[in-house]
Amino acid sequence: MRQHVNPLSNNFDETEIIPSLMEMFDDSKFPLHLDIGCASGEFLFDLALVNKNWNYLGIEIREKLVKTAKLKMQEREIKNLYFIFGNANKILNDFYCELIIKNLKSISFNFPDPWFKKRHHKRRVIQPEFINVLSKSMQKGSLIFVKTDVKDLFDDMDFIITRNSNFKKINQKYYNYSESFNPNKVLTNREKYVIDNHLDIFQRIYIKI
Repeated sequence: MRQHVNPLSNNFDETEIIPSLMEMFDDSKFPLHLDIGCASGEFLFDLALVNKNWNYLGIEIREKLVKTAKLKMQEREIKNLYFIFGNANKILNDFYCELIIKNLKSISFNFPDPWFKKRHHKRRVIQPEFINVLSKSMQKGSLIFVKTDVKDLFDDMDFIITRNSNFKKINQKYYNYSESFNPNKVLTNREKYVIDNHLDIFQRIYIKI
């Protein structure tokens, strides 16, 4: 179930102090993947446990979920996984996060909140300003993965990303997932639900050029 949290609320004006990559991970030299809107982190836990040569970072706007995920991470002593609470737009727009963005190999937006009402579209996570920030700091060859079960949201995200001349679409038919952050194509909980209910999934990969 999607739980609405207004990302434009003043509650998210202050962001937590973001540690360095060396503080987050046991080996900061591993390729880094960021999942925006990671919820309780189950998807990232599944990835981190089977892909020991990748680091995984999750950003989630619901504080309770982040606290639970961090406790679980510490209990399991997982060293290639970290979670941050807050609004991703504001966190990644922070000067101190520029190094994190530069070290990203890929970012995923998995089934983000669609905010169906037109007047609420400004609350959607992918906005032109946000993509501009990513385009300026992400390395050439780094990737953005987008996945949703809402066609209108997919069209909106696709329009915003492709309008930025620093990104272009990849033909997924020929994409080699074995070299990606998700070589075994692990599914999110939402994706499992969508598949079980025979609903459509809209997805695309973009590369920084």
